[in-house]
Amino acid sequence: MEIKSRDQIDPRYHWDLSRIYASDEVFVAELERAKGYAEKLTAYQGKISQSPEELLAYLKLEDEAYVDLGKLANYAQRKSDEDTRISKYQEFVGQVMSLDVAISGAMAWFTPELLTIDEEKMASFYAQCPELEHYRRSLDREFRRRAHTLSPAEESLLAAAGEMARQPDNIYSMFADADMTFPDAVDAKGEHHPITHGSFVPLLMGNDRVLRKSAFEQHYSVYGQYRNTCAAILASQCKQLKFYADARKYPNTLSAALDSTEVPVDVYTNLIDAVHRNMPAMHKYTRLRRKLLGVEELHFYDLYTPMVSDVEMNFTYEEACDLILKALEPMGEEYCSIVKHGLESRWIDVYENPGKRSGAYSSGSFGVDPYILLNFHGTLNDVFTLIHEMGHSMHSYFSRHTQSARYSEYVIFVAEVASTCNEALLMQYLLKHTTDKRERAYLINYFLEQFRTTLYRQTMFAEFELEINRMTERGEGLTADALNELYGRLNREYFGPDIVLDEEIKLEWARIPHFYYNYYVYQYSTGYAAAIALSERILNGGEAAVKDYVNFLSGGCSKPPIDLLRGAGVDMATAKPIDDALHLFDSLVDEMDQLTQ
Repeated sequence: MEIKSRDQIDPRYHWDLSRIYASDEVFVAELERAKGYAEKLTAYQGKISQSPEELLAYLKLEDEAYVDLGKLANYAQRKSDEDTRISKYQEFVGQVMSLDVAISGAMAWFTPELLTIDEEKMASFYAQCPELEHYRRSLDREFRRRAHTLSPAEESLLAAAGEMARQPDNIYSMFADADMTFPDAVDAKGEHHPITHGSFVPLLMGNDRVLRKSAFEQHYSVYGQYRNTCAAILASQCKQLKFYADARKYPNTLSAALDSTEVPVDVYTNLIDAVHRNMPAMHKYTRLRRKLLGVEELHFYDLYTPMVSDVEMNFTYEEACDLILKALEPMGEEYCSIVKHGLESRWIDVYENPGKRSGAYSSGSFGVDPYILLNFHGTLNDVFTLIHEMGHSMHSYFSRHTQSARYSEYVIFVAEVASTCNEALLMQYLLKHTTDKRERAYLINYFLEQFRTTLYRQTMFAEFELEINRMTERGEGLTADALNELYGRLNREYFGPDIVLDEEIKLEWARIPHFYYNYYVYQYSTGYAAAIALSERILNGGEAAVKDYVNFLSGGCSKPPIDLLRGAGVDMATAKPIDDALHLFDSLVDEMDQLTQ
């Protein structure tokens, strides 16, 4: 597929950033104005513990600063992601990051001073100033973290170090997205195919095994050349997480990361344990894949190609939009009308262009409709990516339209639930509307791949991330060799004896940007398990189930995430949703085996 330059792509396939700011000049002016927040916020130091009115005024100003800073970051990052090679927008991102650090520093005194207020005095504040009740949950979360809050001077120092702490992610992004290029892959006919971050997996999904092997080897050959650099960047990420966990007196980095989202550590470890209990199902899957592909040896470059090779499902972007609207009909008229509005109102940046950020995401800020970045190539996977990111966007839309700025942002534990529930609804729609045996097998193959890549593979990522942070906490070096050895061992455990442990796959850790997101990936797995349960409830429970689900989408962070999901009908404090989902996976493997006899 030809990769067009951005100015060759019809603007209707570009997102419309003018809803944030009309021009770069407006952004620069707003950035300059926002620099005044630091001084305004600092002015309340010493006052919030003396008067409920001063505390309320500070909290309102903090909300205002959060909204404006969010818009600035939204615009700068979206412009930068359009073409990561443009230094002007890299500079915009850097300026916003610096402002964020300055504002964080100007607020660093707040929590230590707040914690000087005892329960009796705080109760009198609420009685004297009823408007403060709106902030009770937010303030209680601060009081709950009393043991991990430092002195004002120490908090200020930690805030000032924030920009340095973000550099591993920033360096990795610039290195991988802007600087790294790959040799062409060569197919069985000797024809060349360009490898980009966006084209790599589509190349692995093709039927030409020579091309798959070439793409796999060429892609990882580049990461192999820079394996020591990649290891050093990842090691610096783990070290900065350890620094902050130690500084805030957490026992480890996992506890520090999950505490901020009110998720018990047991949820993380229970996930890994539950997936390990269900490893036989994945090993059965790799055996089936080797058999159906008819290969003597199954390699990791064979994992993405469909096991049903005589079915192809390709879509134009317009066909993808029509399909997701049909699949989402069980969500009701209100939900679908907002999705349609988003598709028609340029929420989405559709096609890949040189320099564009790889992958896909949904992002945004309070007071502005969400934005979705795609790199659409027309595969079935791209349709699922579209409905996935639209799920994120709808979650953001409902939360931001229901909650105040203070409670509008949902925590990452629930972030993947809405997106993956949308994917499950799409799969159920496709399975319901196909009568062709081969097409059903193809779709089940795709469903199995969702389980493999989301529940199994992301849990493997989570186990890898946990282990590299534990290695750092033990003082062990994260060398490229050590990372390769660990990653190779995990691949063997997860995918079993019926696949060749290619040397190249041991380098996969170097191409995963999520390892810079601070214990993010496990939520893909827990979110997938929750989403499977919720999609079944929506399809079978009618309006009441949809109402519960929309209430969950509208909840933001107004309650702990475990409670929000319980309200929607799923208890993620137990392993049941994970075990149930993997039992479904096991039964789908069996059905696939029968369909392809």
